Amino acid sequence: MSRIAKYPVDLPKGVDITLTAGEISVKGPLGTLKQVVHPSVSIEREGDKLQCKAVAGAENGGAQSGTMRALLANMVTGVTKGFEKKLTLVGVGYRAQAQGTKLNLALGFSHPVVHEMPEGIKVETPTQTEILIKGIDRQVVGQVAAVVRGYRPPEPYKGKGVRYANEVIVLKETKKK
Repeated sequence: MSRIAKYPVDLPKGVDITLTAGEISVKGPLGTLKQVVHPSVSIEREGDKLQCKAVAGAENGGAQSGTMRALLANMVTGVTKGFEKKLTLVGVGYRAQAQGTKLNLALGFSHPVVHEMPEGIKVETPTQTEILIKGIDRQVVGQVAAVVRGYRPPEPYKGKGVRYANEVIVLKETKKK
């Protein structure tokens, strides 16, 4: 069995869990998330804790139970606290501006880049060079941050581009004559 799956997921107050055949729904103060339960995993509720266990004789049950437990823990955290990713823009003339559900980026191209945010994702720009992406679904927040970073990833010589706030870019030395 997975070592991760041995630890139960604690349910804080204000979080409701609905277990149906093949699907689990987590409802909290920030919203509702749904996840399909893998057939080789059974989820049991014991008071205010959820336990993921492998179904006997199921292939990959141990691995899938650990994955399911991690997904459940992320769902519970998402509907209670939420997730956020912070991006920074490095480069002369690189700017970001949030307008409702759109993020306008000036990244040194001949045209502005406009990124439409998916449903459930909020974007803020505290300064022109900082972007905050917030939401309740960890996977979607990370994917949106990766797509925005992909418009102009940091280049290795000057470090210009869109980077995560805690990302370290190792700069290369320039060519010598």
